[in-house]
Amino acid sequence: MERKDFNSKDNKTTELTTFYLGDALCGIDIRKIQEINKLIDMTRVPQAPDYVLGVLNLRGEIVTIIDLGRKLGLSPAQITSESRNIIINHRGENVGLLVDRIGDVVEANEKKVEPAPANLEDIQGRFFEGVLKDEKVLVGILNLDEALKSEE
Repeated sequence: MERKDFNSKDNKTTELTTFYLGDALCGIDIRKIQEINKLIDMTRVPQAPDYVLGVLNLRGEIVTIIDLGRKLGLSPAQITSESRNIIINHRGENVGLLVDRIGDVVEANEKKVEPAPANLEDIQGRFFEGVLKDEKVLVGILNLDEALKSEE
């Protein structure tokens, strides 16, 4: 998967679905998201990494649920009524990213996206493609390839 160049001269706009991991506001390109849903019953996976919460059957498809906060080095998710799974298809596998709550959809004009800092809200900068800054928001744009990379 290619890394998006938000600093190109084409001045394109991308819509980001935003979500919270603790106090950190992050975003994913809306075109990468299949759906957002509430938690449903998961089956634990023996000997899986601690960030894998389990799998669930979503209309006949098996979805691996990942605690995104824990995967990025933050504290484990506290499952509440606002918690949601962001369902994506990553490298042919359905993955649910458990987040604390969903934010708004925002437009990311490439002119307002800056390179990712070394650290953003206690999350390492390597997990971000860039940061959207404007007068209302500061959104870390999640790099799904890096965030979902397996530890070897």
